[in-house]
Amino acid sequence: MLGDGKSIEKTSNPIRFHAVTLATFFGASAAPTPLYRIYQENFAVSPVLITVIFAVYAFALLFALLIAGSISDHLGRKPVIFAALLLEIVAMALFVVASGPGWLIAARIVQGLATGIAGASIGAALVDVDRARGQLVNSIAPLSGMAIGAFGTSALIQFGPFPLHLVYAILLVAFIAQAVAIWATRETGTIRPGVWASLKPKIAIPPQVRRPLALVTPINIANWTLGGFYLSLVPSLVVTTTGNHAPLTGGSVVTALMISGAVAVYLRRAKSAGANLGFGTLATTLGVLTVVAGVHLASVPLLLVGTLLTGVGFGTNFLGAIGTIMPLAKPDERAELLSAFYIQSYLAFSLPAILAGFLAKSLGYQITTDIYATAIILVTIAGFLGLRAERARVERIAA
Repeated sequence: MLGDGKSIEKTSNPIRFHAVTLATFFGASAAPTPLYRIYQENFAVSPVLITVIFAVYAFALLFALLIAGSISDHLGRKPVIFAALLLEIVAMALFVVASGPGWLIAARIVQGLATGIAGASIGAALVDVDRARGQLVNSIAPLSGMAIGAFGTSALIQFGPFPLHLVYAILLVAFIAQAVAIWATRETGTIRPGVWASLKPKIAIPPQVRRPLALVTPINIANWTLGGFYLSLVPSLVVTTTGNHAPLTGGSVVTALMISGAVAVYLRRAKSAGANLGFGTLATTLGVLTVVAGVHLASVPLLLVGTLLTGVGFGTNFLGAIGTIMPLAKPDERAELLSAFYIQSYLAFSLPAILAGFLAKSLGYQITTDIYATAIILVTIAGFLGLRAERARVERIAA
């Protein structure tokens, strides 16, 4: 038996445990991506329904963030993380027994709720333990987890048995183990009254942030639209345009986006918001153009190179958008501002993906890619030029 609290603390590293748990949640969120093409074949699911299955996860995650995002401030971190793990266990079980699109939609809704609750409570626990390291882990762990989830699922599909079930069975065991292990970690939060009031969504944009947020909105929308397109349709796009049916190929393309995004966040975390947005716009433009070339030339290497560049732009633009608005908010305004930012981001993550499903069904994947690439490049560049014009205006006024 453990003799005291110090012994318990020695047996667990809170940052390491929470980082692994957060990465596992987001890894599980990306696990269905390489399977979407197989679901299309096995369940006779159209590209439109595939994107709906993808989008309901984002809607549920957003709902959980808005409703239960601060609940761990009142009930403590451990019980809320434990509840999220239980929900995720239910989601994995639904995936294991899924026999049609209805099951997949139910599983994705439960998974979105679990991931939203976990993301908020684990993120807060990480900052409780170490503010600087916790914020860095909160930025990198989700992207790293999604990269591992997409690549690992692809490998299991290609080389393992039971392609529709094995990855979920493994994740089910992992989440059960984490649900047990959470009680061996120390509580980092406190219990305080007001839990029912905390369930009311609080969304507000402070007056001093409205113009900067409006200016950075085009880049942010283009950024999350790009992420939603990759996670919903890219594996099917790779098969359709290149003729390469290996699951690991499509999974590797999705993984490249997340890996390069995580590396970019880490390497450019100390840069200014303006510098990150300029760099991100350039990387996204070059990357998307290279991806389009890869699609038209049916070249997987070009797709991978373009995706690596695009991922750098994705991660850097995210840093730049957050860095533009959050420092302008007062401490008591940040949570409500972040809620507004989440709404914008996750709507851009999900709604355009459904439109992409309709376009892919009626026009094909190649033309859909051309349309999306053009829109993402134009909107990103327009947003960056708007920010530059605003900075020039401010400098003229100051002079």
